[in-house]
Amino acid sequence: MNLELDVLTVGRVGVDLYAEELHASFTEARRFQKSVGGSPTNVAVAAARLGVRAAVFTKVGNDGLGAYVRHALAEEFGVDTRFVGTHPMLQTPIVVAAMDPPEDPQFVFYREPRAPDSTIVPDEIDLDVVRTVPILWISASALAVEPSRGTTRTLLAERGRRRHTILDLDYRPSFWSSEDEARREIGAAVDSATAAVGNRAECEIAVGTSEPDAAADALLGRGVELVIVKMGGDGVLVTGRDKRRVIPSVHVDVVSGLGAGDAFGGALCYGLLAGKSPFEAVEFANAAGALVASRLLCADAMPTESEVQELMERSGARN
Repeated sequence: MNLELDVLTVGRVGVDLYAEELHASFTEARRFQKSVGGSPTNVAVAAARLGVRAAVFTKVGNDGLGAYVRHALAEEFGVDTRFVGTHPMLQTPIVVAAMDPPEDPQFVFYREPRAPDSTIVPDEIDLDVVRTVPILWISASALAVEPSRGTTRTLLAERGRRRHTILDLDYRPSFWSSEDEARREIGAAVDSATAAVGNRAECEIAVGTSEPDAAADALLGRGVELVIVKMGGDGVLVTGRDKRRVIPSVHVDVVSGLGAGDAFGGALCYGLLAGKSPFEAVEFANAAGALVASRLLCADAMPTESEVQELMERSGARN
């Protein structure tokens, strides 16, 4: 049984330090704000902020930052932490970001010698939850190194391509030993997913083309039922078995481009669970992502349902 979970996300976690000054380089920035980080963790936060029962399978270090992450997830964001493990020796990762420029921030990952979340193993998760939870959200970065890679393969195999097995094509070059390795591992994981979400560059890694329609066709040809290709200011291509549509982007004044994709992911999960069509779910997710892009932080900036609806009404987005 899933123990009353709606969404389980899998992958990295850490602590983000965001420069408060916009258009300031790392040399110039002086003040930083702390927040929970890591894409799949933030997807769980975004979903929980919308009322979804969400958990994350990850691991922190046995340090003060790990304690902060656990506290923030459980007490501030309402995320189930039963599958957040603790590594006895490795330290909780840090990401430092400078809003230079705000729409494409510069950031540095501190995950050496390795991050605790890269050491998750199957014994640390309830496989019954993996098999039965309504949405399983896998971050492709969890495939970058062992033992997380093998664990992620095991979870996908246990899932058996049940509906709403979502692969976030999430590609960070610094996590991988080579681009060829990323192509091989992320491409193989496509065969276990029922939905795939990524930008044009991530689609090129997964299926060999960045052209949105061609990438969607390639993913559908591999058995994926729902393809979502993010195209920046050009909107989002949403493709199912029978219908295809571009959902326009929602324009806001960008404060930080970090976190918008995670808000999109959590809101997408919310929309699918609420019974919205994929197009309606993406319209809602677009607005959620735009709201976070208009705010400095990520986890702390995740919007409520009423905030998303209000933006959609102001911008004329349908729902």
